[in-house]
This record gives sequence, C-alpha cells and structure tokens, in this order.
Amino acid sequence: MALFGLRFDFRNPAVAGTAMSERYAAALDMAEWADGLGAVAITLSEHHGSEDGYLPSALTMAAAVAARTRNARLTIAAIVAPLHDPIRLAEEAAIVDLLSGGRLDLILVNGYVAGEFEMFGVPLGERVRRTVEAVEVLRKAWTGEPFEYRGRTVRVTPRPHQEGGPKIVLGGTSETAARRAARLGDGFMPSSAQFWEPYRDEMLKLGRPDPGPFFGGDTSVTCLARDAGAGWKAHAPFFLHEMNAYGRWMQDAGFGAEGGYEPTSDAEALRRTGQYRVLTPDEMVGELREKGPFGFAMLHPLVGGTPPDLAWESLRLFESEVLPRL
Repeated sequence: MALFGLRFDFRNPAVAGTAMSERYAAALDMAEWADGLGAVAITLSEHHGSEDGYLPSALTMAAAVAARTRNARLTIAAIVAPLHDPIRLAEEAAIVDLLSGGRLDLILVNGYVAGEFEMFGVPLGERVRRTVEAVEVLRKAWTGEPFEYRGRTVRVTPRPHQEGGPKIVLGGTSETAARRAARLGDGFMPSSAQFWEPYRDEMLKLGRPDPGPFFGGDTSVTCLARDAGAGWKAHAPFFLHEMNAYGRWMQDAGFGAEGGYEPTSDAEALRRTGQYRVLTPDEMVGELREKGPFGFAMLHPLVGGTPPDLAWESLRLFESEVLPRL
C-alpha cells in the first residue's frame, strides 16, 4: 500500500517557457489523474504579488479541483489569514466545502512576506491578532447562525457540508505559535519538527487528546527519472528557482535557512543538500517500502515552474513503475 498526494503553487518564472493558462490546465489534469489513482490529498498554497505568479487565490483553484476530483482531500496550505476579510473567507470556504462534498481542510498562517502586507495595507504587527480573529469568526460563521462581528450582526449562508465547517489547522514557526495552535486550532503544522513538542505539551496541559509524535512531512521535493543524473540536469533550473524564491523571502523575514531554503546559484551544492532529489523508480520504491505500509509520498510535479511535459514524465513513472509495486 502507498499513500501519496500532489501539491501545487503555480510558480511560473520566465525560464519555464510555459503560458500560465497552460500551467493551470495541466494542474487540473494532474489532480484528476491523481484522484483516479487513489491520492489522499491535493494541496494548494497561496502567496500574493509574487513576480513568478505564485497562486494568490487558493480557494478559487480548490473549487476547480473539487469539480475534477471525487475522493482526495483538498488542503489549503496555507491561507495567509491576516490578508483576508474573515467573513468573505468563511463564505468562500463554505462553497468549496459544499462543492467537494466536505473534503476541504484549511491551514491558516500569520504570514511573513512584508511585501504582501504592504500590498493589502495590513500592518505586520497585527498578524497574530487578525489570525486569531479569523479562527473565531470562521467557527461562528459556519454555524449558519447570526453573530456579532465588529459591532454589527452578520450571518454567513449556506453552511459548509462538514458539520461545524472545515478543519482549521494553524501553521507556525515558534513555540509561542505552537502553544497558540493548541488553544485555538484543530491541529498544528509546524515549519520544523522542533515545534511539535511544545504543541503536544500545551495540548496535554489543556486536557485535550494527546496528538502523539510528529508524523508531518517536510518541504523536500522528489521527482522521478529513469536516469537520475540526466533527470537532475533537466529539473535543476526549476529546483533552483524555488529554493531561491523561498530563500529570499525567508532571509528578508529574518528566518535564515528556516524550512531548508537558502539562496544559491550552485546546482550541485543544491543537490548535496538533499532538499531536492531526482530518484529512479527503483529508488523510490525502496524508500517507500522502508517506511512501512503507510509510507507517504508528496509529489510536487510543477515545482519551481517545471514545464508540464517534464512533470508528466515523472508522474507517469510513478504511475507505471512505483505504485504497482507497493
């Protein structure tokens, strides 16, 4: 048995040579393909005002994916909560949940890219307050009942398909964020495994169920090729683009190499980090077998602007030479 999912962020730098409309169409085809093969999750990420066209409207894309799939969970990882009107966010999420038959999960984060906050006129210092408010508003809104919001009575209809609404997971990069997630969220997605224990500790202090050890993944990317060396050369420009784009954001935010991202122009140095890998099908099968019956592979086929044709080569190898052997 093998569990797998896909993730997309729609970066489309000039080096990709791909029309943005082509990238969106390819992602929908890939989502449908993955759902048909039993993918457990399709994950979409959000950022705003990015030069490479990073997806700014994850819920809109989730609605399109919902229409092309039947079983996979649709995870937004993540919504930059302070940049959204929480009432409008509640409405849009409810509709996606209805379209998908209750398959939507949301990860909310405070955000860290200063340019995004400038774009929306939101002070960085209000990030935490606005995220906390968003969680509170979403929960009230999804009851379908009237409630007080900033001095006025509002009501959000229709209600989501899931009773009480989609699961709300909070992301974070600190012990404070971990403990806040225990108090407010339905789960926690840390940027690093080191922040899981404070989350677990706070859950136990609050008398809530023990979430157990950390089983989350990381931000690494794995693609497939029959010849791993040739595959690396083909994929390297797009791996470098993602590494540098995230790396610059994180450096500007003062995170350093948090999450494994650090700007570099050296493809071989990048390869040695292990953050990005090109494996043969045999190598991936071996790794997944070592993980046991519930080994999980998160595939990022269009990573860093990878052209659709190259991405499909990797996915077809996964379909024909990995899945049948697990």
